[in-house]
Amino acid sequence: MPRSTHLRRKVFVTRAIDPAALERLRAAAAVAVWPGEMPPPAPKLRTALADADAVLSMITDKIDASVIAGAPRLRVISNLGVGVDNIDLEAATRAGIAVGHTPGVLTEATADLAFGLLMTTARRIAEADRHVRAGRWRTWGPMTMLGCDVHSSTLGLIGFGAIGQAMARRAMGFGMRVLYLKHPSSKRIAGAAAVSLPRLLAESDFISLHVPLTPKTRHMISVREFALMKPGAILINTARGAVIDQRALVAALKSGRLAGAGLDVTDPEPIALRDPLLRFNNVVVTPHIGSASIATRANMAAIAVDNILAVFSGRLPRCCANKKVRLRPPKDAA
Repeated sequence: MPRSTHLRRKVFVTRAIDPAALERLRAAAAVAVWPGEMPPPAPKLRTALADADAVLSMITDKIDASVIAGAPRLRVISNLGVGVDNIDLEAATRAGIAVGHTPGVLTEATADLAFGLLMTTARRIAEADRHVRAGRWRTWGPMTMLGCDVHSSTLGLIGFGAIGQAMARRAMGFGMRVLYLKHPSSKRIAGAAAVSLPRLLAESDFISLHVPLTPKTRHMISVREFALMKPGAILINTARGAVIDQRALVAALKSGRLAGAGLDVTDPEPIALRDPLLRFNNVVVTPHIGSASIATRANMAAIAVDNILAVFSGRLPRCCANKKVRLRPPKDAA
């Protein structure tokens, strides 16, 4: 295809991504990359998309119906992430805009982080590190930094898709008993038992969340669920912050109902420094780094670019979140 055709296509990338993926994109279009660490402010995003054919977005970029309405040339939104709750899927579908995402590739990295949070919280690793750095380690003590056993304990998984199943495999390697929330679409794994939510909450020493954020899952873990949990349980969340009612979580921690929490996601993000969750020594918070391994982020960027290039070739993205969309035709450059 002639270079002039490439240059007529405009792609906005809302933050820097893997250089190799970016070079592939630049070979197919005129690419503008938003500089800096922070996402583009809403007015800047609107301006950039006003004449863009594609956007490679992050989960921090809110692309709602009004943004979509102001982007008459846009044919594809390619989100760097599995979740697409930052995008109005219905508005995009009505407008003939494909929404790409990057499922599958981040499964193992996210499960690694989730299990790392479980280990860190159970054995008080982050708290122990702070203890040493504060100069409080004076000698070995028989009652110093006592934590919870991981081996031979019970892990309850709420959400048993690819990441939940990867967590189950890790847990079994530690000799854990694995329960998962019964669901018609759940794949069965030998050694794991499908149970009801009340039973899972009552019997699990560790509960790990792996569900997408939808109207049904928003605050699915709240006052009632905390009351049903086994006393001394530990809650892990690498899904979305709003799956948990954080006020109820704070109350459960204050009461001693929970032994701790490991959170890679919060509501909102970033968490405010004055948030009461940060006052608990038994809470570990990481800055949404579930997929943040070098190889995983490079693979995510490659898929996000593939999704855009597919639409430029007249096809749906390789990983499409709205497969029923009828692609709008490309508009001639002004």
